[in-house]
Amino acid sequence: MPRITEMIKGFLPTLILFFCLPGLVQAAMITDKSFGEEDNQIVVDFASAVDREVAATTENYIVYEESDPDIRLQLERVEVAEDGKSAILYFAEPLNTLKTHVVTIRNLTPATVESVKVSKSYLGYLFSILIGAMLINNFVFTKYLGLCVFFGTSKRKDTAKGMGITFTIVIVVSAVMSWFFYQFILKPFDLNFLQIVVFIGLVSLTVQAVDTVLRKINPVLFNAFGVYLVLVIANCIIIAVPLILADNEYNFFESFMLSFGAGGGFLLALYLMSSVRERIELANIPPTFKGIPIAFVVAGQFALAFLGFSGLSLF
Repeated sequence: MPRITEMIKGFLPTLILFFCLPGLVQAAMITDKSFGEEDNQIVVDFASAVDREVAATTENYIVYEESDPDIRLQLERVEVAEDGKSAILYFAEPLNTLKTHVVTIRNLTPATVESVKVSKSYLGYLFSILIGAMLINNFVFTKYLGLCVFFGTSKRKDTAKGMGITFTIVIVVSAVMSWFFYQFILKPFDLNFLQIVVFIGLVSLTVQAVDTVLRKINPVLFNAFGVYLVLVIANCIIIAVPLILADNEYNFFESFMLSFGAGGGFLLALYLMSSVRERIELANIPPTFKGIPIAFVVAGQFALAFLGFSGLSLF
């Protein structure tokens, strides 16, 4: 009897491997998966050639967002490559590529079911938030926010750079504090109706701190800003960022990237505008266009240029 028990123990690992090996082989059928070039596509690569007829049958696929497993996405058709090693899934509606999708494929090999998750790189997603706020959705040239401070401090490069850096510091610090207040105070206690009041208060606190520090460290730059440093409190951009991060339920890293991108975009807009305005002062401009009128014309041309980034997708 002990000998039989020892034999069973000896064969047990072999039996486990025998029954699990098919599953291990099946798990390697899909080698890669990603969202396609269009917003309604998912591309799946196979380790070896599959039956094209089976792979092209839409009934063999189940696709849904990981957060909503009960809502199945409507698959219109599947195009399989001639070598049978890849397939493109086309959906009836655009996919929310910011969310993780689950793709389940049946019958790739006899009586098998394989599920994979499709998602974008999170680092790429964070970088896309940064570039989106800085270039694609620049708050000055595409959303036309913060124009008062923009036109007031873009006459000289030194002032523009100083204001851009100061504004970036203020918006990052205030956005981070706003995120903490929203996530741990406003949201848990159902005080969302106080968002604007709380966010303005946090911005005011940050601006007052920067005002005090700048007055002591760099009085020349402080005097160059004049009243515009105080106007940062009422800047539409610095209020828009906390509202956007609250509305989109961004986490800490996403909120930081949004605020840093918004500040960097404002700095870029100020520097570009100040570079042109310094040259405009030496140009022969009709008297009726001097000053703010020609500045609006230049800003409009910059806005047209930045529209070229519309629809840009890096990841």
